[in-house]
Amino acid sequence: MKKVLYILLALLSGTVAAQQGSRTIIDFNNDWKFWLGDTAIAKEESYNDGNWRALNLPHDWSIEGEFSEKHPGTPNQAALPTGIGWYRKTFTLPANANDKKVYIEFDGVHRNSEVWVNGNYIGQRANGYISFRYDITQYCKPGTAQQVIAVKVDNSAQPSSRWYTGSGIYRNVRLVITNKVAIDEWGTFITTPNISAHTAMVQIKTTLNNATADVAGGGLFTDIYDASGKLVSKGYTTLNGAPGWPAGTSTYTCSAAINSPKLWSVESPYLYKAVTRVVVNGKTVDEYVTPFGIRHFNFDVDKGFSLNGKPMKILGVCMHHDLGALGAAINVRAMERQLQLLKEMGCNAIRTAHNPPAPEFLDLCDKMGFLVMDEAFDMWKKKKNKHDYHVDWDKWHKQDLEDMVKRDRNHPSVIIWSIGNEIREQFDSSGIAITKELVGIVKQLDTTRPVTSALTETDTTKNFIYQANALDIMGMNYNQQIYAGFRTRYPGKKFLAAETMSALASRGHYDMPSDSVRFWPVKGQKFVQNGNPDYTVSAYDHVAAYWGSTHEQTWKIIKQHEFMSGLFVWSGFDFLGEPVPYPWPARSSYYGIIDLAGFPKDAYYMYQSEWTNKTMLHVFPHWNWTAGKEVDVWAYYNNADEVELFLNNRSLGVRKKQPLDLHVQWRVKYEPGTLKAISRKNGKIVLTKVINTAGEPARLEIVPDKKILHADGKDLSFVTVRIVDKNGNLVPDADNKIEVEIVGEGVLAGMDNGYPASMESFKAVSHKAYNGLCLAIIQAKPKAGNIKVIIKSPGLPSANIVLQTH
Repeated sequence: MKKVLYILLALLSGTVAAQQGSRTIIDFNNDWKFWLGDTAIAKEESYNDGNWRALNLPHDWSIEGEFSEKHPGTPNQAALPTGIGWYRKTFTLPANANDKKVYIEFDGVHRNSEVWVNGNYIGQRANGYISFRYDITQYCKPGTAQQVIAVKVDNSAQPSSRWYTGSGIYRNVRLVITNKVAIDEWGTFITTPNISAHTAMVQIKTTLNNATADVAGGGLFTDIYDASGKLVSKGYTTLNGAPGWPAGTSTYTCSAAINSPKLWSVESPYLYKAVTRVVVNGKTVDEYVTPFGIRHFNFDVDKGFSLNGKPMKILGVCMHHDLGALGAAINVRAMERQLQLLKEMGCNAIRTAHNPPAPEFLDLCDKMGFLVMDEAFDMWKKKKNKHDYHVDWDKWHKQDLEDMVKRDRNHPSVIIWSIGNEIREQFDSSGIAITKELVGIVKQLDTTRPVTSALTETDTTKNFIYQANALDIMGMNYNQQIYAGFRTRYPGKKFLAAETMSALASRGHYDMPSDSVRFWPVKGQKFVQNGNPDYTVSAYDHVAAYWGSTHEQTWKIIKQHEFMSGLFVWSGFDFLGEPVPYPWPARSSYYGIIDLAGFPKDAYYMYQSEWTNKTMLHVFPHWNWTAGKEVDVWAYYNNADEVELFLNNRSLGVRKKQPLDLHVQWRVKYEPGTLKAISRKNGKIVLTKVINTAGEPARLEIVPDKKILHADGKDLSFVTVRIVDKNGNLVPDADNKIEVEIVGEGVLAGMDNGYPASMESFKAVSHKAYNGLCLAIIQAKPKAGNIKVIIKSPGLPSANIVLQTH
């Protein structure tokens, strides 16, 4: 049996109103009022908010603003506005709330939120990424009286972040009503002391909250169901009766066995469901439903990572929390689309850079088969920005870390806790004590996962986080030059490349590598010195930040060495903010393998050729150049021995990858026509790819990622608009203005083109295309029906498509 054996449980935290036995969960997202600005009297119950804007949550007000370098958040926060905003909601409690406990749960408010109920101050939470709840029972009026909740969100102290945070109640909110004896918040934790092919022994720890003294004997009953809904096991433990049962919280443990367990894996993310009932005086007083998965994994000094006994590489990317044109306001479909694109690339792991994610993101990772490094902090006591989390560290770090672990410790996807990213205390002796404290906090709550911190200092005598000797895994950011000799430098330590690459690219823009037209930001420079006047970066894999590498450089190292558990590439998607290498007007990053709109860059296909067994062939660049120009043609491929390139039916030669090669290439003098690549294995054709010289823009081609949506007011269709010539070829430099009109049961949620220096609002009804592509995000209304999407562009015939909602 492996040393590390786990069963992990994913806490159900959806936003759909539900009745779970005697527990009522109410979606609290709809029918809020919002005002951007500050007024001290908005907290008062009698305040007249009649002229405030009506909206539904989640909501990010920053993404609705205009770009300006004058905004105090700076381009690092995407040059979008921050400030102070107020939210108010008038509501009534259901009839069954009488004599029960009432809680309000927030999955995340950015940041410095304060809450009032019926004019009574409830509490404050500084961290914008953490989930929290308040017991509001004593402040609620009895019966069906109207209640008023007011929330102040203060994101005015800037600069506060190295990337875009968003502003507002940007994650889901719930009202939870329970009996006075109920399972506590995040109150279940399941582990397995033994897993075999025949049986998984399940240990269920349940924390109960007793708010009454009128309790006799009782019991905790847990029924476990498989994915088909079949009951597969039961667990039970007796509860102490009054007067022996203390008020407050108590933890009870029971066990159950699952025969022939189906293990959770990245290929087959199998989930079970546990239903825990609290029975007191013969009556069910609470019911708690939790999906979970069973799996075991191991990190080994010499053999690297294994999952369920199978050796494998962690093939990960780092992901910030924003959703491009949608900003920070979470949307399950938008997150699912990101993960689908990454899964198709071959990615199997996500690092939540550099903060706890939305719980729904982890739910998706559980269901879709992604491993997760769950990260807590980007800084400790030492600041990276004037107004960042360091100002809240002393008061909040312990509770924030505890809450992250308790909330997320039951997700099968989560395999590593990270207590920090590039923390400055690694250069200060205070890092020893803080590291030990944070690791101790995690271990008190969960001993089933290793703890790491993403480090940059490679000198062991100067790295005080390393010297604490408390981390289970050495997480190294960049410094790929030391990877091969890691075991000599760090004897006995387990290795994980926690952040790598920082390669830079603009989708669809090409400067020839053979011409050495490249730029590498140099340490000490504020921004790049010899970049392009249109704020573009070449999409060949030959440009990277000074601290990193190209995609190929680091992957070549990691793929060779068994002891290297894997890597997390910086980054999976372009994200809002941190526009390295350019100054204003650049306002979003260039690091992504996929651009901000969700369009893959060429490096995406390098990873697909290496990280998947899917037979593929990708050839680039486009074939529209000036006559006689020398063009580098690259091809990524797999499951083939060679690639032959043809220009207008003339062979330009066969290329074969040599050991460690990740692409093949040709130097071709441009002439208009057809570029064709053919991959072969054992002399037989595997795939053929053709690129034609495109003519002038002739029409619009509409490609939705799905045509049938849920009529829930949340579901999305991501509609790609391609500008093509008369023969259907993408026009590679087209920047036509695209206008969107929606008729029927949908709205335009946002537009984007993936260009990091665009000053067009994401919320406008028109947007320029960038290198032939534009994106329109269509959101369903709550009513079933058709959505007619009409796309127009000056000088081109309009086009339309009909989506359906049900």
